[in-house]
Amino acid sequence: MPSPQILTSGPELRSSKEPTQLQTPTRGSPPGAQPSAKCEDTVPPSQGTFRQAFSWGNQRASGGDTAKDLGLFRRSSRLFQSFRRALDQGVVAVEIQVPAAPEVAPSPRTSLRGMDGVSGQAPTGVGSEELGPESEGQSVVDLITERQLLAAFEQLQRLEKGLLAAKASRAFEQDPTSFARRAWDVCLHYDGLAAEIGAIVRETLGPDGVDGATLSELARVVRAEEEAHPVSPADGDFLCTPRRWRQRWEDAVQRSAQERVQSVAVSEAPGEAEGPSHLALLLAELGRVVRRDLQKVWRDVQPAYVAAGFRAWETYLQAFHRAVAQRLRELAQDPCGCEQPYVLLDWATNVYSSSVLLGAPDLPLPSEPLPPLLPPDVWDRLESKDASLLETKMTSCFQNILRQEQSCWEVAEAPDMLQGLYHRPLSIDVHMLVDQHVEAARAVSARLEATTLRICARAFGLFVPSFEKACVESEAVSEPYLGAYINACEELRTSLPATFPGAFDELQQPLAAAICSFQKQLLQVLQRDAQPLFRVVCSKSWLTEDTLQPVMDKVVAFALRLSHVTPPCAQETLHELHRYVVREYLAQALRPCERFRGSKRVTASQRMSLDAKTIDDTFRGLGSEATWLVMAIPCVADILGETNKDNIGRHLEKLIRSYPDIRLEHIRAILALRGLGRLRNQHLLRHTQDLLRVEGPETTGTTRDRVLFGEIKVCLSVNVLLACLCFSTW
Repeated sequence: MPSPQILTSGPELRSSKEPTQLQTPTRGSPPGAQPSAKCEDTVPPSQGTFRQAFSWGNQRASGGDTAKDLGLFRRSSRLFQSFRRALDQGVVAVEIQVPAAPEVAPSPRTSLRGMDGVSGQAPTGVGSEELGPESEGQSVVDLITERQLLAAFEQLQRLEKGLLAAKASRAFEQDPTSFARRAWDVCLHYDGLAAEIGAIVRETLGPDGVDGATLSELARVVRAEEEAHPVSPADGDFLCTPRRWRQRWEDAVQRSAQERVQSVAVSEAPGEAEGPSHLALLLAELGRVVRRDLQKVWRDVQPAYVAAGFRAWETYLQAFHRAVAQRLRELAQDPCGCEQPYVLLDWATNVYSSSVLLGAPDLPLPSEPLPPLLPPDVWDRLESKDASLLETKMTSCFQNILRQEQSCWEVAEAPDMLQGLYHRPLSIDVHMLVDQHVEAARAVSARLEATTLRICARAFGLFVPSFEKACVESEAVSEPYLGAYINACEELRTSLPATFPGAFDELQQPLAAAICSFQKQLLQVLQRDAQPLFRVVCSKSWLTEDTLQPVMDKVVAFALRLSHVTPPCAQETLHELHRYVVREYLAQALRPCERFRGSKRVTASQRMSLDAKTIDDTFRGLGSEATWLVMAIPCVADILGETNKDNIGRHLEKLIRSYPDIRLEHIRAILALRGLGRLRNQHLLRHTQDLLRVEGPETTGTTRDRVLFGEIKVCLSVNVLLACLCFSTW
């Protein structure tokens, strides 16, 4: 019976460049105490081996962050379970006695340097020849350190096959702890090789980069591992379990892209009020970094992986896409991003997919479309925030337009002339403001475009009445400015609905009201000057002098200013001016300063007819098309000068039919001007009363622009009262 052999620890596995690591006391030992021989063997030597030999792998793979790579221990759970079963059976002890098999003597050279210095003696019957020779005398750690990945993998494969062969021959039946230790080291070396693969991936896009030969070897190693471990073994052997290095490679690519994207930052330039915002600069830098990295992947990295059948370009592109999406979501939560939502939306929609980045000809997109950069809820929140900010911005912009116009009023700066018309940049400013925001919103989404149109229309709808009020209440607004604003509002009233169909239709009425208000304000300038001149009508001097000519001179001068107003509005204003002159002339005639009798009445009728002709000729020459005003003054003149009293009723009928807005008080004033007897007045008033019932404005559809007598107020003079007394029923 051979004597029992003591299983002692062999030399620790380490790199030739790494100094010997000092032993640390076990947990619970007093400070300074040296571990005993028993304590040394209670911890598997392979664990210390891995921690010493692969400390460089952890540092190179994660930049000193060992917490991430400690997961390499946990990923061999079945190995831990096997090793735990060996511990439970009491195999691991201070002195493990393993009976030697009589047929094969233990080899003194079975130091397992072929297993990278795995400590412990090989079980009886397992020689170094069975575990495989070393690769030119280098350990697995040295090969991984020098990034001879394929050689390291092949050596691990030989060790793995040797262990499996030994296990199959029951060489470890009397010493399962030794098998567990060796299998433990093999698995940890596999994980060390995987960690080096991750380090290579993370260095690929770094400043120094990785040469194509190393990348090609990495791809071949991953393919070789997939071929060596195609499926999980039926018996659950952890050595033959697929290690899924391709998935680890993809995860490393994702982490690399994540680190590259998250590291993008720009320094703020304090004191710069103008220029791109910090968020815009950050996104520009992000796009530059992503584009540069993807170009490097397509130009240098992708060809190195092609031979091994790796979809490197698609993997990197999707990894960067996910990393950029995560960064944008973080920026959307940032206060800077929340205050500038359009910058994020525009970059995600127009910059990211344009020739600036993914749309470049040298960066082909994958066959399957990439998912959206921002989830729908984040996108909706950014659009809603952008709409809220746009409302405030539009209100501020329109207020700035009003302040600019008011500053021009205060300095009495004359408006420009454009193609013979008064011009102010109001219409251009509004168009540019709306066009700019609508076009920008259209570039993001149709929904944001529709929202922007509604906001612009609402803000402009609030601006029009406030601008109108400011113009009307200001005494500094001159006639040329009023003409320029009439032109601007008319241009906006026609061009905005044509440019943006359906969006500005509701602004037709406010703009038309503003034009009408400006026209009235424009006419008031003439009315203030011409009103005193009408007071001489139907006076003694009026019979012998041409008192109407000063009024006509002012009308002609006013009409010259109207020639610089857009033709439709100028014609409307000229019609109003024509109506004003006829109305004021009749109003003064129906409350005369003198009562004409006999020959003076005939002379007054003739003068009135001449004035009517002068008014008609003047306005015809100015281009007025208000021909319906022509008959008003001549009809009154005919009644005043009619010698045959029986014909007066016919003149009244003509007047009532031509101007259905006339009322009984106007008829009484005309009869008082004519001066008839009681019975004649009574007959004529009854007759006209019947006509007024039939020819009232309700039945003729008289509109405001055809109102003449309805705006003439008749005072109750003595003559009018006498005419009223002639008709006792009134």
